[in-house]
Amino acid sequence: MVFNGDLGSGKTTVSVMVAESLGLRRVSIGDLYRRMAAEHGMTALQFNLHAELDEKVDHYIDQLQYDIAASGEHLVVDSRLAWHFFTDALKVHLVTDPLVAAGRALGRPGDAVESYRDVDEAARHLAGRSESERHRFLSRYGVDKTRLHNYDLICDTTSAPPHEIAARVVALLDEPPRATPACYLDPGRVHRTPETDDNGDIVVRYRPPHFFAVRGHRRLRAAVRAGETLTAVVLDDA
Repeated sequence: MVFNGDLGSGKTTVSVMVAESLGLRRVSIGDLYRRMAAEHGMTALQFNLHAELDEKVDHYIDQLQYDIAASGEHLVVDSRLAWHFFTDALKVHLVTDPLVAAGRALGRPGDAVESYRDVDEAARHLAGRSESERHRFLSRYGVDKTRLHNYDLICDTTSAPPHEIAARVVALLDEPPRATPACYLDPGRVHRTPETDDNGDIVVRYRPPHFFAVRGHRRLRAAVRAGETLTAVVLDDA
């Protein structure tokens, strides 16, 4: 099982919970990447930009992931590109509101290479880091980490507590394979397009970092009124 998501999405917390629940070893490529950045006296964003120019960084991390995948060990892997290397794994992608992610990053203990003055600075840093990674993954591997159909499960961690996200992940292991990703979002942050008066499934389109409802507005309003933190939606292919 692999977890993907930008900094502040809750990958560490949720993946630790899932690994403990399933009794599996957890591997964090992000921890390795941050150690490498610190060894070079760089922030994660600076190290991302450095990696765009020095392919040896990605080659080292890529080979590590290939080796782990080839071992056949059942693991929980926390990595923003593991879904590309671990082809047979259950692929979980965590999303969150950018300002919530920035607040989480700001609340972490700072260090000499990665700290922020305020939420705005954290949000700018995280957005720059994510876009740097996206461009690097596109140019090196021809894959787009923001394409949600790369994953088996998308969960929004904006308001839902980590144990609820972890429970959704574990429950998916017992479900039959799906043709499209399972997707659970915080209904309060789904933007509404011109409304239709239908009561069917909530159908959303993703334009990073925002979700837009194109159908199912009545059900979406009911989910917001009920105070739901995770609501099942259907990803539109457009």
